[in-house]
Amino acid sequence: MAASDKSVDDSLYPIAVLIDELKNEDVQLRLNSIKKLSTIALALGEERTRSELIPFLTETIYDEDEVLLALADQLGNFTSLVGGPEYAMYLLPPLESLATVEETVVRDKAVESLRTVAAEHSALDLEIHVVPTLQRLVSGDWFTSRTSACGLFSVCYPRVTQPVKAELRANFRKLCQDETPMVRRAAANKLGEFAKVVETEYLKSDLIPNFVQLAQDDQDSVRLLAVEACVSIAQLLPQDDVEHLVLPTLRQCASDSSWRVRYMVAEKFVDLQKAVGPEITRVDLVPAFQYLLKDAEAEVRAAVATKVKDFCANLDKANQMQIILSSILPYVRDLVSDPNPHVKSALASVIMGLSPMLGAYQTVEQLLPLFLIQLKDECPEVRLNIISNLDCVNDVIGIQQLSQSLLPAIVELAEDSKWRVRLAIIEYMPALAGQLGQEFFDQKLRGLCMGWLNDHVYAIREAATLNMKKLVEQFGAPWAEQAIIPMILVMSRNKNYLHRMTCLFCLNVLAEVCGTEITTKLLLPTVLLLAADPVANVRFNVAKTLQKISPFLEASVIDSQVKPTLDKLNADADVDVKHFAAQAIAGIAAA
Repeated sequence: MAASDKSVDDSLYPIAVLIDELKNEDVQLRLNSIKKLSTIALALGEERTRSELIPFLTETIYDEDEVLLALADQLGNFTSLVGGPEYAMYLLPPLESLATVEETVVRDKAVESLRTVAAEHSALDLEIHVVPTLQRLVSGDWFTSRTSACGLFSVCYPRVTQPVKAELRANFRKLCQDETPMVRRAAANKLGEFAKVVETEYLKSDLIPNFVQLAQDDQDSVRLLAVEACVSIAQLLPQDDVEHLVLPTLRQCASDSSWRVRYMVAEKFVDLQKAVGPEITRVDLVPAFQYLLKDAEAEVRAAVATKVKDFCANLDKANQMQIILSSILPYVRDLVSDPNPHVKSALASVIMGLSPMLGAYQTVEQLLPLFLIQLKDECPEVRLNIISNLDCVNDVIGIQQLSQSLLPAIVELAEDSKWRVRLAIIEYMPALAGQLGQEFFDQKLRGLCMGWLNDHVYAIREAATLNMKKLVEQFGAPWAEQAIIPMILVMSRNKNYLHRMTCLFCLNVLAEVCGTEITTKLLLPTVLLLAADPVANVRFNVAKTLQKISPFLEASVIDSQVKPTLDKLNADADVDVKHFAAQAIAGIAAA
């Protein structure tokens, strides 16, 4: 008897621990116990999980949001622990309670788990258990339950009978007309998703009136979400229906009194364009696009400016050039000199992409004057965005057309007072060098690249050394030997120890791309010379450099020149120098 009592006690132990921890005053302990729920459920077995654990959890849903969020997350993966899909309905009560709490992130996670669990129900169980749960949420007194209900329609609808489908559509309409803006917002947010599972006839008769109503809501936060639904609905309908049922609402949103709604239209414009097709785009969307390009709000102009390239790329190929030249470019010209720097910067990031669509002649005639204005813009981001997208134009007209105007802009950016701007132009330099060619680079830009090595900001000096490596990869080791290595070696004699350190950093990376001969003949002697530098920081960087360049040296050179120098540094008075010298000796020996 005693033995069997003990086994009962052992089997009760996990739930007893959980109850103790869930009642603990320490939130972290309660959170840990929730995160261990699956382990506890496995220990209890499926039947006791259904009969004891789930009811207990359902009763204790009054806790810190962090604990409730973890619980909502755990329950979404609990179906196998309660006995599989035929018992999934046991998970609905605690999740239903969690879907009504005040904290939005908890409700969202509970709805996500409810969707997962609902999908695991059979069609019959879905009608018997999930649909009543949905209906209770729809008719809940608090707006929280009604907002959560909106997320469940699209999961239930495809697998229920026609009478239940009719009820669900009626319930959704009720939520679209709810007196609380938060509920209408949730309904507008899920309208597009629900539209995808509703039959076309009911989409037209039931959902589109809801869509039109939400797009005219007195709250702009509801209207802007209706714009997203617009994309989904337009994708589902034939062209004629789009024209009659969707476009009037879209036109109204594009000229909405709230800039946030117009901003959402601008953000979704290319998706809308793809959904409605080329003919409606030409007749209706081009005027709407023009309207947004001259919007009174800078945020809207900036959002729509970023879509210029994609919108033009998706135009019907037969009319593409004509529409761009006559209907888009006149508005783009105005944006080039927009008073707001964000708008100009947004346009500069995409305008180069129009070049391949227009071809060489029109690029030179129409776009080149705009690029030149942007290259002289007072805002560094505008100049930077143009330079970073040069390859589009280079492929169409060649770099020579741009190079004379390009140079002053590059020089200004290279010397900009903001170090991040200087950093950005360094990162584009190898690509520019490739486009401009070695001769132009040597004449006009090599001096800039050398100047960056002496910048007062460490991040710039570091980027400039990597830039050197990329340039050598571009132009080859013979160019490096003749054009840049002599200038770098001069830095080893500079009075400022930071310049001598930068020289070492350069030699580190150049050894990788210059090969054994140049490393032995030109780079190594300078490194060995700096081993006697008066500054300890330089000496220990010599040790690091010798270790890094040793793979590019012959064994005989390592034995005759590198090892004696490292042995000498290993006996240095400075503790850091000794440390790095010992590390380098060990590293070379292990290689």
